[in-house]
Amino acid sequence: MRIEIDGREVEAEQLWSTASAYGHFTAMQVRGGRTRGLALHLDRLEGANAELFDSGLDRERVVALIRHALGRVGDASVRVYSFEAANKPAIMVTVKPPGEVSTPQRLQAVRYQRPEAHLKHLATGQSHYSRLARRNGFDDALLTGDEGVVSESGIANIGFLDHSGVVWPDAPHLHGITMQLLERELPERGVQSRYAAVRLRDVPSFAGAFLSNARGVAVVNQIDDVAVRLDEERFETIAAAYAGVAWDTI
Repeated sequence: MRIEIDGREVEAEQLWSTASAYGHFTAMQVRGGRTRGLALHLDRLEGANAELFDSGLDRERVVALIRHALGRVGDASVRVYSFEAANKPAIMVTVKPPGEVSTPQRLQAVRYQRPEAHLKHLATGQSHYSRLARRNGFDDALLTGDEGVVSESGIANIGFLDHSGVVWPDAPHLHGITMQLLERELPERGVQSRYAAVRLRDVPSFAGAFLSNARGVAVVNQIDDVAVRLDEERFETIAAAYAGVAWDTI
């Protein structure tokens, strides 16, 4: 993994003395030096900088730092972090081998919702529940609140399929980049999106469920011990909508 802070390469062990746990980040997949939703990633970083640091964001500089960290690498998993250093935000870019989505996914429901869930911040507790779910034989945790109200998975948004299209849980969640791109693209394919409260007891009534994050979209085929139905044709429409999103040059 390559790590650069403000354009300077550092070793992983140096992070303990450099990086603060107070901050936020965005994650993207890069192929051929391009990524999907670049402007949305920058919007996320800019908004979180304003909220956490009362600071702006030099968008062109951030793109230049990503480009510098990539070097000649065309395909990669990239994360851009903004964290507190010397009383001002610093930008860290990490570059790892590219990742692909794993499908189908099995989720274990847990009672946990991220604080300030609209932020992709660094120090949250969902990683504990994701590890616990994997230890129990699942792929990730499904975060829920009171009365089993579903919000999101540990690392992705979740959408459900009903007669009208896609239902996104109306509960605290991160408005993911892939989710935003799907909300933009799906109506072009005749699929509408809406928000509604979804409870664990409602899962059997849906025609399917899927996860979305930077790696793509994945079928959900089980939540706890409940098998989730799969409308293959409708899921293929969702997957095709994401596949059709334009790639932005970094």
